Amino acid sequence: MSELFDAVDALVASRSPLPPAEERKRLRVAHGLTLDEVAAALKVRRATVSGWESVKKPTEPRGPEREAYARLLRQLAELYPASEESAAPVPATFTGAPTPAEARTLSTGEAFEAAAMTATENTQTPAPVATAPAAASRPARTTRPTSTSRRPGAKKAATAGTPAGGTDPQFENGPLAVVDIEDGKVLAYCTGGLVLDVPAKSIPALVDWTLREAKLGQPKLAGPGKDADPLLVLTKAALERYGLPVTLTDEERLAGRLPEGHKVIKQLVRAEWKLTKRGFGPWARIYRPATGSERACVQLCIPSWNALDSRHWGEAGQLPPAELARVLGVYASRVMTPRGSTAVTGLELMTALHPPTRASEPDADGKRHSEHNPGSLGKDAIHPMNWPPCEVPDGHPVLKDLPRFHVRGPGEKLFEEAYDWARPMTDAECTLRHLVGIDVNMAFAAGANGLNVGLGEATHVTNPVFDAKLPGSWLVDLSHVDLSRVKVGKEWVELDGSLLPSPFTPKGERQTGPAWYATPTVAYAQELGYEVRPIEAWVRYENARYLDGWYNRLRDAYLATMADLGVHADLAPADFLTAMDGYKARDPELAIVVSAIKATVKGGLGKLRERPRGEGWRPGEPWRALSRPTWRPDIRAAVISRTRINLHRKIVKHASFTGQYPVAILSDCVVYASNGPSPLDFLPYREGKPLPGGFKLGINPGLVKHEGTQSVLWGEEVRERFNAPELNLARYIKDGTVTDADNGE
Repeated sequence: MSELFDAVDALVASRSPLPPAEERKRLRVAHGLTLDEVAAALKVRRATVSGWESVKKPTEPRGPEREAYARLLRQLAELYPASEESAAPVPATFTGAPTPAEARTLSTGEAFEAAAMTATENTQTPAPVATAPAAASRPARTTRPTSTSRRPGAKKAATAGTPAGGTDPQFENGPLAVVDIEDGKVLAYCTGGLVLDVPAKSIPALVDWTLREAKLGQPKLAGPGKDADPLLVLTKAALERYGLPVTLTDEERLAGRLPEGHKVIKQLVRAEWKLTKRGFGPWARIYRPATGSERACVQLCIPSWNALDSRHWGEAGQLPPAELARVLGVYASRVMTPRGSTAVTGLELMTALHPPTRASEPDADGKRHSEHNPGSLGKDAIHPMNWPPCEVPDGHPVLKDLPRFHVRGPGEKLFEEAYDWARPMTDAECTLRHLVGIDVNMAFAAGANGLNVGLGEATHVTNPVFDAKLPGSWLVDLSHVDLSRVKVGKEWVELDGSLLPSPFTPKGERQTGPAWYATPTVAYAQELGYEVRPIEAWVRYENARYLDGWYNRLRDAYLATMADLGVHADLAPADFLTAMDGYKARDPELAIVVSAIKATVKGGLGKLRERPRGEGWRPGEPWRALSRPTWRPDIRAAVISRTRINLHRKIVKHASFTGQYPVAILSDCVVYASNGPSPLDFLPYREGKPLPGGFKLGINPGLVKHEGTQSVLWGEEVRERFNAPELNLARYIKDGTVTDADNGE
């Protein structure tokens, strides 16, 4: 009889009711459980649990695993009951979750508590890193439904790092929405899982609905700044519904916009809406001139027109609407609402944190006026003819009188770039087994932190006394600096200078005469113990740590997102390496956000020296970017200079202590020969503590992670195959695949 009872129990267990896949994931994340932990408890593979939670094609557990899994979910549901807004259709027999009848509609009137960092949290001190359970388990508030509410059972993707709507009632539905068509209805998928009905039947009507009813946008990041305009992301189905092409023709793609005669543009003109100069392209801005303090502007993002570059956003453009809203929402809440490419957004973030103007004190009549905001770059660009000739790229108007095809040398041109250096391996290094690459986290962001940069125009001086606190460009001869004997701290040390790159040039070669350098480079020559005597300089007496807030914002975004992926700032070295192994697979959507944050740093700095982009430009003529106050090649040069110097300082410290020298360097990736495959096999940790001033494993900007390991035989074979004894192995160390693409981050 007992055998029959066991058989009956097993039969019942094989049909244990389970909630939908997204609810399964919500419950696991709410309790802070990883896929690995659940898999270990149920004695199944990690991929099996991941399949049970797959929103697209969920698999169903069977046999005894199903009963155990159902028991786990029932207990978690009692601890973390679903909020009314997040309730999805659940089998009525599943204890601990509301039935469909109990689920309330989602509306534009519902406000969600913010789960991500706000502008007020952007301080000079490191922000506490958000954890996954805190982000997932925070309940949402409810308010009465409105006419734009959606039917019951709306999907909600409330997982780690998902921001809810803004705390400002004006933007209570979050910064953005992904517009899609489902069952013939137009729906707007917002952050936090909110889904809105969209009544608009045309693009002009959609813009009007967004500004009047959608309650989308984001509060300003700084006091005198402006609120972020709402962002609408249009899926392919939405494009078809609103009369827009799903993809651009080759001609339209090259132009970056639709032709002026397109019917949708005519609709906007008739409705008295305007487009910016870049027209109706992948990142279109539709607006009406501001009246007083009221702004009427909506940004469109069109992924199928390549708005989300796969180099920076990965597969984001192919994500379902709810998942795409989550990815962009996390980025918006932690960085800012995207304004274009990651490069454009990185530049816009600088301006958002340091608005060019502010309101003055009241005058005699009690009126306030717009005035310059101290610490900003102002509202006017530096006139092209007022730029120091050494700081501008070839073809700039200030160089128009140079002979055609003239090539400027180091004595005419400031050339501060990241490292691209390598050397042949020594006989001793060839006897070792491994080549290990380490990569500096957010290296250029760390280089910007605390850096004094010029705010206004430069002043030319001759025979100046070098001042390490004065930002500028200096013409000075550093060829006398001998890396075989340098100061490390306060002590002189002897090194093998032939195995070290010069800190003063990107290719690591030694300069033979006077050259232009940014302030951090010249200051490092002094730090190494050598005298510097500039011949002339362009210096900026008006200066400030302009990029500090920008760095803090991006650092906090990076650390919070990495923490959601299980990589925390306080991990021990070995634990950190373990946590970094496969971190992207834990939540591929948040991994996309990490990639976008990194691209925002590099792209934003690159935009400071944007070159001409077609448009019929000819050398010697101004180009569009020169009209921006944020066209500042001097700031870009200073950041890159400091980043390269920071890396060289660690290399010298490491060499003086261990006798180990790098084999190759590419930007922020350094390769060493080692007996073991791990960074811990050559980094001089003592009782868990790193070498002061040297390389330290960790996730914070400026610390290093493991980039990749290959064998010494691989390195020698690659160099022999290409007949290149100085081939830069740092370019390929990550996966060993030799291509033309840079693998160093």
